[in-house]
Amino acid sequence: MRSDLSRRLMLSIILLLYRRDYLAAGNEQVCESKLNHDVYVPLNDLSCQDDALDIKSLVVERYKPTRKPSESHFETTDVLVFTVASNETDGFRRYQRSVEIYGFRDNLKILGLGDSWKGGKVTYEPGGGYKVNLLRKALEDYRNDEKKIVLFTDSYDVIFLGGLSAIVERFLNTGARILFAAEGYCWPDRSLASQYPPVSRGKRYLNSGSFIGYATDLLAILNTAPIEDLADDQLFYTTAYLNDELRARHQIKLDHKSDIFQNLNGAVADVELRFKGEEAYLQNIVYNTVPLVLHGNGFSKLVLNSLGNYLARAWTSYEGCLACWDRTIELDKTKPEAYPVILIAVFIERPVPFLEEFFETIYRQSYPKSRLHLFVHNAVPHHESVVTDFYERVSQEYVSANYISAKQEANEVHARKLAMKHCLFNKCSGYFSVDAVAHLDNEHTLKLLVEQQRGIVAPLLIRPYKAWSNFWGAITDDGFYARSFDYMEIIKNERRGLWNVPFVSNCYLINATILNNETIRPFYGNPDGNSDTDMDTEMAFAQRNRHHGVFMYVSNRLDFGHLVNPDTYDIQLVYPDMYQIMDNKLDWERRYIHSNYSESFNPDKKPIQPCPDVYWFPIVTRRFTKELIGIVESFGQWSDGSNHDPRLSGGYENVPTRDIHMNQVQYEQQWLYFLKEYVRPLQELVFTGYYHDPPRSLMNFVVRYRPDEQPFLRPHHDSSTYTINIALNQAGVDYEGGGCKFIRYNCSVTDTKPGWMLMHPGRLTHYHEGLRVIAGTRYIMISFVDP
Repeated sequence: MRSDLSRRLMLSIILLLYRRDYLAAGNEQVCESKLNHDVYVPLNDLSCQDDALDIKSLVVERYKPTRKPSESHFETTDVLVFTVASNETDGFRRYQRSVEIYGFRDNLKILGLGDSWKGGKVTYEPGGGYKVNLLRKALEDYRNDEKKIVLFTDSYDVIFLGGLSAIVERFLNTGARILFAAEGYCWPDRSLASQYPPVSRGKRYLNSGSFIGYATDLLAILNTAPIEDLADDQLFYTTAYLNDELRARHQIKLDHKSDIFQNLNGAVADVELRFKGEEAYLQNIVYNTVPLVLHGNGFSKLVLNSLGNYLARAWTSYEGCLACWDRTIELDKTKPEAYPVILIAVFIERPVPFLEEFFETIYRQSYPKSRLHLFVHNAVPHHESVVTDFYERVSQEYVSANYISAKQEANEVHARKLAMKHCLFNKCSGYFSVDAVAHLDNEHTLKLLVEQQRGIVAPLLIRPYKAWSNFWGAITDDGFYARSFDYMEIIKNERRGLWNVPFVSNCYLINATILNNETIRPFYGNPDGNSDTDMDTEMAFAQRNRHHGVFMYVSNRLDFGHLVNPDTYDIQLVYPDMYQIMDNKLDWERRYIHSNYSESFNPDKKPIQPCPDVYWFPIVTRRFTKELIGIVESFGQWSDGSNHDPRLSGGYENVPTRDIHMNQVQYEQQWLYFLKEYVRPLQELVFTGYYHDPPRSLMNFVVRYRPDEQPFLRPHHDSSTYTINIALNQAGVDYEGGGCKFIRYNCSVTDTKPGWMLMHPGRLTHYHEGLRVIAGTRYIMISFVDP
């Protein structure tokens, strides 16, 4: 037990810390279960634990602000919060979430929900008189209530950043009876700008998206004149504010410095996202204020979406993504019949590498195929055999399957819309679009996206070792890519969560509730649906969603997979995937590097040494060896085996072979990369003390031995520091005889395995010869490294 002195010292420290945070906090919340309604405590710091109640009560009582004599006492029950929303959009759900977070759900009154919107197209045009008429009608019940305070905000583009008590406290401190938000633009009638009272500092013009005032004063303003539903609400309130008599009588003021209301349009540079402890808050760096209501008016909605990924406890650095759990469900794997029905739509619109592996990731998804429909569109004749093989092999396992082949010549837009129609026809709950560049390495990807329960959600996919992904964190004014402030943290998984973004591509799940025959047509064309355009389908898709206020999310809560890079994929080459070692290294390794390659680096396992200083390693797969043989045989221009060799700088080969050099089949750079990435580490493992990065090799070639052509190679030294020799086919099956004999040690290696590499020193010590092939054809891959 602590002494009284130490206990008092600790209590003093805690009090000072709570006092600092209490006075600095802009976000406050009533601790309903422990403290009375008069006491407001910081959301970050006080958790209402029983064992801490005495300290918290002491802090609050000692340091809570003293009201000015002119201020009237209020209860939160005296405050009404009004908003207008016709539909429960993504923006509206975000708004409701912030209300829940700050604890005033019971104060909220939603006007017009479920009714047709009558206020016109208010996104970028005048309108919204309908909101005025709805509010006027709602306030009639409070026309004689002198105590009632009313807070009105828009909903689709508004987020609360603090508790209702803090908002009202700041309102009371202004001395206003009605306080409107302020902005830097005089909308919708710029000619009225000169009539505004001058402002020494701050935003000058009224914004009607957020305001607070006494019910009686607001109703008086609302009753000054009628307004048509299609007329402009901001112009209505502006007219009242510019009326000197009304402004004075009702003490109408503007929140010039964003003490409460922060409008983003024209003020994006005024604010910064900051963290206090673990939680995000918004700082106005121009006026040094911490706003409590954020409004993404005008053209600032995408910025609002980005900030909304963090604000109102959507994400914290300690707890991660809290908003991720909203509406999330868990599918019971023991009840597959209850899974939502999904249509998987696969699109091969351009030549892509590693298509076979792509299809395997689709097939392996751990979602019951009894709840899946399959749609495949292939626009690339080169891929027809791979696609047909997959479709014929697995299509019967799905509830239904449709395949549009390259022969049918259906364009991409038509194919994508047709897939959506199949989704509707089959009464699917979701539409899962996957382009062939998207490899879903996580077999639970589809299930996890379904459980997320969002309108549109994409798994984060990145080109390995690159900053290229399937989402944009921000866009320019003309709709192209811009890097967001948190893009690198997201793609590096330094911040994990569910992110509202302006653009997703390549792989996404659409909730079928936002699909219907009317919405399908503009999904990949003009956002108004009037006509299709030449816009890229991905751009058109994202633009359409932004235009209609449909949020697009990208999730990196888990690792889902990766993107392949198709930019350098040349289908004119024989086995073009072989050439992708540098641009698609991850997939190349998975297909072509031997499964036991990494075992060579196991410290408990000694490398195989069939002859002195000759090492034997598994390095490439049988598929690699077969395709390399196919590449050189397709080229077919084998050297004649004579000393005359015009391919060499001197035109003379001392120990000639029948061979084809890698530079003849456009594989030189790829092979040098192979030496650097996969051979060099093995060399450093066994020939300790020798480092040369990158390895240098002028002679990289496939040799062919045949009894009737060149059956053997006479004894010789290699012009190298070390030599590698990879067997490309199998002794005893593809040929008889053959092998390599190291004469000084009287040691031969004859049972070479395809895909295994011999590594031995060149020059002085390892004088060797190629043993005679007596039947068949033997192929080996040779490199003289560091000549």
